[in-house]
Amino acid sequence: MAKIDKSTSVLDVPISKKRVFTASNRAGWLFASPWIIGLVMFYAVPLVSSIYFSFTNYSILQPGEYIGLQNYKELFKDDLFWKSIYNTIYFAVYFVPLSIIFGVALAMILNMKVKGMAIYRTIFFLPTLVPHVALAVLWMWLLNPGFGLVNGMLELVGIQGPNWLGSVAWSKPSLILMSLWGIGQAVIIYLAGLADISDEYYEAADVDGANWFQKTINITIPLLTPVIFFNLVMGAIGAFQQFTLPYTMTAGQGTPANSLTFYVMYLYDNGFKFFKMGYASAMAWILFIIIMALTAVIFMTSKRWVHYQGE
Repeated sequence: MAKIDKSTSVLDVPISKKRVFTASNRAGWLFASPWIIGLVMFYAVPLVSSIYFSFTNYSILQPGEYIGLQNYKELFKDDLFWKSIYNTIYFAVYFVPLSIIFGVALAMILNMKVKGMAIYRTIFFLPTLVPHVALAVLWMWLLNPGFGLVNGMLELVGIQGPNWLGSVAWSKPSLILMSLWGIGQAVIIYLAGLADISDEYYEAADVDGANWFQKTINITIPLLTPVIFFNLVMGAIGAFQQFTLPYTMTAGQGTPANSLTFYVMYLYDNGFKFFKMGYASAMAWILFIIIMALTAVIFMTSKRWVHYQGE
């Protein structure tokens, strides 16, 4: 058997070893081929096609013609387009910070050394297993102004409950409330982040006489920022893609007065209800640019407030 030096190139390897290398390479590509084919067919091809369709009047039923930037020009003149952007930004601005605040607070409570804590953690995680359609139906009953449980409980303390889903002022806050009910998945991630913080930091703080609040502000929150950063990025992306809950609650109408017409809902309507696939493709790429820009801003600012252990 010939001895191969570290500096030997692949071309200098004996023929028998070349064949072994090629065979293993082919086997790897063969096993990976189902995933690669799926990636190309269901992601890469539609992605590239949508770029072209955004410059056409393609309508699914007809091939369409190239119209340049006409779709983008019409979008900026579309009042409902701007309304959907406003609704989506409103939801993201309120839901993402609230989900982080409540998620961290809930995770810290569930991280306490209490008997039966595993049961409590399971209870708070269960809402994430409920399908969004079932979740929407459940909350439509709870928030019903006439016989809903929420307004019924408010009446017990002398408060007249609002028309949650039938009021322009309360429709989006109602949706935020529903979404906060399902933050159990983020709470599990925060719990994992809390478990990763070394006890040595808290022991040193105890020696210095720090109280619970001081340890939370100076140890827990700073060392939990990598997890907060991850949930911030994922939460922002998810908020801009809000679809199932408002679509189910309003049967795709976005009522009342389009206050629940979110960006992805309007995109879906244009593509699959009005068959304006070129118009919808243009909306999809605008959404892509917005999400990428927002994610880039979060990443650029993360160096100022994300702290890692050992740094």
